[in-house]
Order: sequence, then structure tokens, then C-alpha cells
Amino acid sequence: MQALTSLMEWFQAWPLAVFIHKTPWAFTTIAIVHVLAISLVIGSIAVVDLRLLGLASTKRPFTELAREFLPWTWGAFAVAVVAGSLLFISQAAAYFVNTVFWIKMCVLVLAGINMLVFELITVRGVAKWDLAPTPPFAARLAGGISIACWALIVAFGRWTGFSMLPD
Repeated sequence: MQALTSLMEWFQAWPLAVFIHKTPWAFTTIAIVHVLAISLVIGSIAVVDLRLLGLASTKRPFTELAREFLPWTWGAFAVAVVAGSLLFISQAAAYFVNTVFWIKMCVLVLAGINMLVFELITVRGVAKWDLAPTPPFAARLAGGISIACWALIVAFGRWTGFSMLPD
């Protein structure tokens, strides 16, 4: 554990991390970029998830909708990861011991596992249900888990910000 704590202290001692931590406008700007990127992730993935749940865009083929929205999701996710990593290094030691932050990260991993199961198993049969207004249970379950995970990621992300002690 001491080695990981030392690693976190090393990260936050980087000149870029110190700059972000000590320069209010830099931290705020990166935080805004992170929030905007997460908003785009959630907005674009919600369109896909609501289609999977059979609650929206039911007249459009799932594959067409996914092809249109998922590039936005992945692009915004990449920006969110970069911005989130910059925020993390600015206070790495504090984030590292923050339980709420780790809950958020665990839910993010769960969202990733859900996506992998969907992509590797469920979507293989998409030809059978692509045009159906209500996809099969497995697809609806994936959409529901996804929406729930992203709502929790936002909630725990905000909670993380409020649970960090100012220095």
C-alpha cells in the first residue's frame, strides 16, 4: 500500500499536476471539459439505451441508430478520460483514498463489462431483432444496466467532488 501511496504522491508532484492543482482556472476549465464530455457520453448512450429498452426511436433499426450515435459516445468518452485523468493527477493521493471515487470507478468497470457482454454476445443476434420495436430481454437488460450505471457514475462523480477535502 505504501508503494501505491508513493506512486500517487509522485503523480501529483508532476509539474502539470501541480499547475492544475494550484491554478484555479486550469482545474475549473478541465472540470468543465470533463462534465461536458460526460454529458455528451450520457446523452448519446441514452439514445441507444432507450432504443434497446424499446422506449424511443422504435421505428429505426438499432444498427442504424448505434452507427450514428456511438462514434460520438466513444469520442466524448476519450475526452472525458483525458480530462478525468488530469483532474486525478492534480490530487492523486486524495483521490486514491477516496471511497466514493473508487465506487464510481467500479461502476464504470461494470458499465464496461455490460458493454462487452452486449457487444460479444447479445448483438450477435441483432439481425433477428434489429427492426423490432421491442428488442429481446437480453438487449433490454443491457440497455437498462447501461442507463443505471451512467446515472450512478454521474451521482458518484458529483459526490466525489463534494467529498474531497480542500487543502
